[in-house]
Amino acid sequence: MNRLTLQAVVVLILASIGAGCGALWQGDWEQDGDRRIYLYEVKPGDTLRGIAWRHGLQVDQLVSWNEIENPDQIQVGRKLVLNPPRGVGDADESRQARADEPTTDPPPPPKDTPEQELDWQWPARGEIIRAYATDSGGKSGIQIGGEEGQTIRAASSGEVVYSGSGLRGYGNLIIIMHDDNYVSAYGYNRALLVGEGDQVSKGDSIAEMGYASGADRASLHFEIRIDGRAVDPEDYLPER
Repeated sequence: MNRLTLQAVVVLILASIGAGCGALWQGDWEQDGDRRIYLYEVKPGDTLRGIAWRHGLQVDQLVSWNEIENPDQIQVGRKLVLNPPRGVGDADESRQARADEPTTDPPPPPKDTPEQELDWQWPARGEIIRAYATDSGGKSGIQIGGEEGQTIRAASSGEVVYSGSGLRGYGNLIIIMHDDNYVSAYGYNRALLVGEGDQVSKGDSIAEMGYASGADRASLHFEIRIDGRAVDPEDYLPER
């Protein structure tokens, strides 16, 4: 499956994170022949970055698919298309097929991370009760055990692009955009102490630890993503 198609599928998966969820997509949609177009209605305080993160997409995809002239200005009430237009996936597959053809020149080494990395700290004290996994019900991060009400801190400086409970399976969630590449996420919170648009510094208090649904122990779900791709946070956090 090519990347464009995969990210379109992620739109559906994110809406059903967690065990026992019902219908995959709870938002608006339109039928276009034999395909379904998934839509998101822009709400007050939304940013394009936050919308993209919540739906497993890239900002430039939303800009292209919705013909947005200014990514910094999106109108409240506008419905954004969350999957690629008809034919885009097919064109991508053709390009990929050509890219897979043998060549005499060796391919350039993959660039796994941006050239500049950030200064990180642990977002909470406590033991890791679930290590990083990419097949953990849609959530690709680590789980840090602790006590209810324990302080959750920003792992690095940045801007809060999401603060709420609209993403199923994460409880009260905070997402911080650190730069054009790096994003961190903090789930299962009892209380949120910052709002969307707030600037936070590394170590600032941003939330209070809570419980995952059905859990008998308080914990923090923590993710780091680079260009939308989840990575193992322990590869970036300092040694304890």
